[in-house]
Amino acid sequence: MFDFTKDADKKSSIGKKSSLGFGESSKGKMISSGGTAVIGPTVSIEGKIVSGEDLIVEGKVSGSISAKGHEITVGTAGKLKADISAKVVRIEGSVQGDISGVEKVIISKTGNVLGNIDAPRVTLEDGAKFKGSIEMDPGETSTSELPAKAAIKDNAPLFAADKSKAS
Repeated sequence: MFDFTKDADKKSSIGKKSSLGFGESSKGKMISSGGTAVIGPTVSIEGKIVSGEDLIVEGKVSGSISAKGHEITVGTAGKLKADISAKVVRIEGSVQGDISGVEKVIISKTGNVLGNIDAPRVTLEDGAKFKGSIEMDPGETSTSELPAKAAIKDNAPLFAADKSKAS
């Protein structure tokens, strides 16, 4: 069993990351080096993942992933059957599940998503595969702030130069 602890004072572990994003100390304990955690391509996880830092997933995950206030990237080798919730979600691999982004969700050209997306901004790059629904609610725009529909008379000119129709 590993003892996962965060100790910024132990400099021997800084810069040494395993595939889970933790540096290994000489005593066998795993110490988080902060910044970005990585789930490597040979790692399979079933269950709930909660991350307090940015997370890159290159392996297989079944369950759910949450990184409140951080970014989750599903790399090209990543295969998820999981719901994802984060500040920013970037998909380059394959995801089956619902995706919620506080700021935005990006599906890259290599991304493949089967599920629903909820975010104020969504980007689908050319070549991205997506099947599901997208809910985009920026939260601040109300219908009273939208521009009013302009009333145009049937014979009114559309452009100032088009005065021949204005009679």
